[in-house]
Amino acid sequence: MITLLSRYGPWAMVAGASEGLGAEYARYLASLGFHLILIARRQAQLEAISEELTTKFGVQTQVKVLDLSDTDQLVTYLQNELPDVGLAIYNAAYSPLGYFTETSIKDLHMVTDVNVRSALLFTKVIVDRLKSRHRPGGIVLMSSLSGGQGTPRLATYAASKSFNTILAEGLWYELKDDDIDVIASVAGAIRTPGYASRSAQKDAPGTLDPEQVVKKTLRQLGKGPTVVPGWTNSLGTFVMKRLLPKSLAIKMMHNNTKSLQ
Repeated sequence: MITLLSRYGPWAMVAGASEGLGAEYARYLASLGFHLILIARRQAQLEAISEELTTKFGVQTQVKVLDLSDTDQLVTYLQNELPDVGLAIYNAAYSPLGYFTETSIKDLHMVTDVNVRSALLFTKVIVDRLKSRHRPGGIVLMSSLSGGQGTPRLATYAASKSFNTILAEGLWYELKDDDIDVIASVAGAIRTPGYASRSAQKDAPGTLDPEQVVKKTLRQLGKGPTVVPGWTNSLGTFVMKRLLPKSLAIKMMHNNTKSLQ
């Protein structure tokens, strides 16, 4: 039986692993027997997760403290220091909340650096490494339902996530013959610390726990270019993309974001 570990193991990497969804990816992969490389900029949180994984699951871990907005530092690490990995997950994201006229130039740079430039360069270096090892490999890019149409108050974040979805779709086909699986996880609201700090109301429709998103995404890896975790979110995506006029879909997204803090 082919398992995630037998196909992509023994090492996996999670970029953006310090809390929330990234930490859950690390926990789930460790429970399957993967050794983990954990990347984020907050050292204390990374070391706590590393200790948790080694103690609970008996796997090896490596921690790399790295600001994912620093693309030069990221590429240098990936090209020169990264051990052999078969599965790489880019979970990092920067999402300034507010209307475009209120968004600073600094925030716009962060969106493009973390969500687009680093995601793109991360993918490029990992693909090159996976091809050179002549073994199956996998790449997961975290995207968002907000990237399916314009999303007021998250316009730049949504645009950046649309980039990741389209990138994954193209690479999914390009890399088939190299036995490299690529998928974009087009997630809705997730119960993470970041989401909890912004939501002033009860959960949005389709909100999932991180574990649900992780399991659904990894189960679909190798089966298609995108996955939308959650039945409600899948249905909502179909309605928003296929049935509703674009103008109405955008208005509905604004109704969901206007209460975020």
